[in-house]
Amino acid sequence: MLAACMLTLRQLPDPAFLGPLLKGFLGAVAVFLGLSALAAWGTAGLAGGEGWLATAAAAFGGLLTLGLAFWLFVPAMLAIAGLFLDPVAAAVERRFYPALPPAEGAGLAAQTAFNLRFGLQVAAFSLLALPLALLAPPFGAVALWLIGTVALGHGLFEGVAQRRMPVSESRALRRRREAPVLALGALLSALSFVPLVNLLVPVFGTAAMTHLLHRG
Repeated sequence: MLAACMLTLRQLPDPAFLGPLLKGFLGAVAVFLGLSALAAWGTAGLAGGEGWLATAAAAFGGLLTLGLAFWLFVPAMLAIAGLFLDPVAAAVERRFYPALPPAEGAGLAAQTAFNLRFGLQVAAFSLLALPLALLAPPFGAVALWLIGTVALGHGLFEGVAQRRMPVSESRALRRRREAPVLALGALLSALSFVPLVNLLVPVFGTAAMTHLLHRG
């Protein structure tokens, strides 16, 4: 796992990573703006006018927007992970594993369905853990980290593996390498808590999982 991270850090300036990084930034902005619009619409209807109630509702809506954007970062990222996987993984393979044959794994439809389904599942678990975060923030943070560990570990590894094998085989391979996959997932989940750094998680995670796939 450490070797995969070190090799990824060496390649971060690669121009092939810039496009996915930009898509990740735009995706994060789109999610944030969507949640902001939803919160503004909901709080405007709740306030129903001017005065201190409207002001309090608007402030609450702003805090709710920030909280939800932070809380749902991992599932939102997994849902659009297909935007990042192919060019990043291909760049890693060109530089470090040039002898590999062309990637001919699961089809684009199967990979997209996997990303969306997995992202929705993680979002559901994250929302179920939200009351814990409100009642006991330290335990909620740990719960979010654990959810992210499994989600990022499983989701990114299987997504990378599906470039070269069917979905069922990628899942079986992930189970055989569960320990390093979860170790890397734990690191990525921790990084997702750090503002701005979390925008690097999809690219960094995809590249590191590609190394983990080919280096065993």
